[in-house]
Amino acid sequence: MKTLWINHRSFQSGGKPIPVINPANEEIIDEVPDATRDDVFRAVAAAKTAFPTWWKEVAAHQKAELLHEIAHRFKVKTREIAKVMTLEGGKPFNENVDEIGWVVNCFDYYAELQRNARGRVIPSVESSQLAMVLKEPYGVVGCIIPWNYPILLLAWKVAPALAAGNTVVIKPAEQTPLSTLMLSSIFDCLPSGVVNIVTGRGETAGDALVRHPDVAMVAFTGSLETGKTIAKICAEMVKKCHLELGGKDPFVIAEDSDIEVVVRAVAWAAFLNAGQVCTSSERIYVHQSIAQEFVVKLADFTKGLVVGPGMNPDTDIGPMIGAENRRKVEAHVADAIKRGAKAIFGGKRPGHLKKGYFYEPTILTGVERSMRVMRDETFGPVCPIMTYKDFDEAIALANDTIYGLGAVLYTNDSKKIKKFFENVQAGTIWINDPLTDNDAGPFGGYKATGGHRELGEEGLEAFRQTKHVHWDFEQENKPWWYPYGNGNKPSGAIARKSKTKG
Repeated sequence: MKTLWINHRSFQSGGKPIPVINPANEEIIDEVPDATRDDVFRAVAAAKTAFPTWWKEVAAHQKAELLHEIAHRFKVKTREIAKVMTLEGGKPFNENVDEIGWVVNCFDYYAELQRNARGRVIPSVESSQLAMVLKEPYGVVGCIIPWNYPILLLAWKVAPALAAGNTVVIKPAEQTPLSTLMLSSIFDCLPSGVVNIVTGRGETAGDALVRHPDVAMVAFTGSLETGKTIAKICAEMVKKCHLELGGKDPFVIAEDSDIEVVVRAVAWAAFLNAGQVCTSSERIYVHQSIAQEFVVKLADFTKGLVVGPGMNPDTDIGPMIGAENRRKVEAHVADAIKRGAKAIFGGKRPGHLKKGYFYEPTILTGVERSMRVMRDETFGPVCPIMTYKDFDEAIALANDTIYGLGAVLYTNDSKKIKKFFENVQAGTIWINDPLTDNDAGPFGGYKATGGHRELGEEGLEAFRQTKHVHWDFEQENKPWWYPYGNGNKPSGAIARKSKTKG
């Protein structure tokens, strides 16, 4: 059984083992501990000790060297980590190789960004004063990571948290802990206790981490319901929390779109990682004038996609993460078909794969906005298609969701583009290039998505708190101090200065 990695040492937990299952064949790969409350407390204690002792005061250039070293180690171990990610998560191997590449970029980006921004000097009230705004770390940050991009979404939290001067305790998802535990050999270049990893279930390890009084901030990516629970706990403790809670992203196709291009774009945006991406395009809106041609060509293209185990180099779409997740997708599709929708392609488990949590890429037409597949987050390889008459209707449909993570538009009409990005309620707007991330561009959403941001300068700012320093070089009595009976009265800065000199 794998051990916990705390304070640069491995510990055998007293918690019961959690089996890690390969979603491609439903076989147990390994077991990891379900960390006990004491395990979590030990990790937090290590991080708390390291914060003022080993990390908070590390100079910016030294932090940069260490973060660059972490990036380099990820690069060296790319294929080794990607293989484990494929076995425990199901995503095709080449997609996991790409994921590690994005992780490398993320650590390199924050290595340099943190060198440039400790705060700023602002105009002072008096000439004898200096006023500064300083950015400081929170302390211990609890990072709770989802299973769909277990290393990338870890990096989006850990890299800026470390760059800001915090120490961290990481709890990976119970479905994908093995690749995270592999990172012990990557993070051991850091001082003892700066990064700690505890495996376990949300209701045990996750709950203990969120509730620990020495955890100053919780960063979480996952479901809306779990996010609400975390937010409630943090609010009661007056603790900083940072949430990214998923989406139901629209993909709008204008009548001037290149059908051959947009077909491939939609397939990728809807079926990437078997549709298990928070920014998956889960609602497709196509102009009625091109809808028939688009649907026919999308179905033809989708038929050529290979569904299979992630380690097969020919696989385009791997398995879903688990049986419960697949049942949810099946329920959404069944509900849509029962209410009049039609499965143009897919809509079932592939017959040639007897084991594993596979589901065919599915194209639905005749859907309505009230169907579950258009309202709730499906998180599977399903592409529901609706038509629209005019662009105002398309924007209204795009905004018809409680979420607001991302939105895609395909057109070369500049007026439509401007109207779209000014009126669609989403944190990221992609024009003619879906789901592309940029380390310098903030990532996050509107409405029920959580309203917080990762990546970019905003990603660093999320892990820092603000302090105002007011420094007067002269120790002297101020004429506006008590007692007022001597003629001293509070007044503005100019009046104060004239009194002082008068």
